[in-house]
Amino acid sequence: MVVKLKLGVLASGRGSNLQAIIDACETGAIPAEVLVVISDNADSIALERGKRHSIESIYVEPPAKGKKEEYELQIVEHLKRHGVELVCLAGYMRMLSNTLLDAFKDKIINIHPSLLPAFKGLDAQVQAFDYGVRYTGCTVHFVELGMDSGSIILQSVVPVYQKDSKEDLAQRILEQEHIIYPRAITLFAEGRLELEGRKVIITEE
Repeated sequence: MVVKLKLGVLASGRGSNLQAIIDACETGAIPAEVLVVISDNADSIALERGKRHSIESIYVEPPAKGKKEEYELQIVEHLKRHGVELVCLAGYMRMLSNTLLDAFKDKIINIHPSLLPAFKGLDAQVQAFDYGVRYTGCTVHFVELGMDSGSIILQSVVPVYQKDSKEDLAQRILEQEHIIYPRAITLFAEGRLELEGRKVIITEE
């Protein structure tokens, strides 16, 4: 019997990466299962995606000023109640504090739509398009206190064509996100990721 890695997913929006992860789990493409979906947006499509797959999907009300620790403690409680071993951010639009980071040290990963460290923050696809780069892409990385600054696990390069619209480019990047995020989860599940300083070493099978 294959032991499946227990995942918790935090999402704020439409949850397309959440869906890619769920699909990969259900087909057996990755040795993992999503046990809980948590959102700071009551209207998040991600919550509906979770419910459609019989995954507990929880709205946690965003924190009032000065209440971030209490807010994150609620999230930690939900994650630990489900025995979560890896937390995946999938379009989660909040910076994490030490409350969450310490509770899941080196066990929180994120997908970002650029080749980090370029184009951090919001609308990275638009930033790349407006800058006029020839290539951009997406990055899966460990999460730390800085914005999109954690150690890089995987990246995928996406060309920028002269006839592209911003929407064309964003869609091409998203297709690669759906490939490398499940792949990164598999590497974690197989115990093949080792942190050496800032570098992530991928060990052989």
